[in-house]
Amino acid sequence: MKTESIFQITIAGDGIVLDGILGIPEQPKGVIAFAHGSGSGRFSPRNQFVARVLEAGGFATLLLDLLTPDEADDRNKVFDIDLLADRLLLAQNWLHTHARTRGLRTGYFGASTGAGAALQAAARQPKAVGAVVSRGGRPDLAGPYLGGVTAPTLLLVGGDDGPVVGMNEEALAQLTCPKQLIIIQGATHLFEEPGTLEQVAQESLHWFRRYLDWEPHRAKESHQ
Repeated sequence: MKTESIFQITIAGDGIVLDGILGIPEQPKGVIAFAHGSGSGRFSPRNQFVARVLEAGGFATLLLDLLTPDEADDRNKVFDIDLLADRLLLAQNWLHTHARTRGLRTGYFGASTGAGAALQAAARQPKAVGAVVSRGGRPDLAGPYLGGVTAPTLLLVGGDDGPVVGMNEEALAQLTCPKQLIIIQGATHLFEEPGTLEQVAQESLHWFRRYLDWEPHRAKESHQ
């Protein structure tokens, strides 16, 4: 599916303005908001790659800087999961009111520390999100919020990502929602090995199609 439009957008709230990139395919099935890892943002080549695959699969995407340029230089804020979750929820509310995305079901794609923020946000506003995907994530950073996540959650982690594998296994045990852990063999934290990021993108697309795409439900209802 060809991307219909890509927009440079800003989201204002809480006394700050955040910059983002909104990709809209024809007849989107849902919208995926990205929560980037520490030191990353809307221009992350890895997340942009995943976003293009999701758009080709029929989903709108929002690549958003969760921190302002000044904040991005503050290491305390880079690892402030509460703040990052606040910003993701700000983006979620924007998506629910923006003309091009209003009415679409929302998913979260969190990378590295951004996965902790995505899971916390999902627990704090469970009705606002339909599915979560974590790439090389630190779901442990969501801490006590893990048990409150109701959105189906997919954890993707590289088999050679050392302690992060164990962190994801422990988080999986604490999640009570529909869940799955996929360990991508031969991949390290950034999924730079040939074919590994492509696998991340395809597994993410399958997950969001399973839990965000309303078409199968419409088809079922039309035959009742």
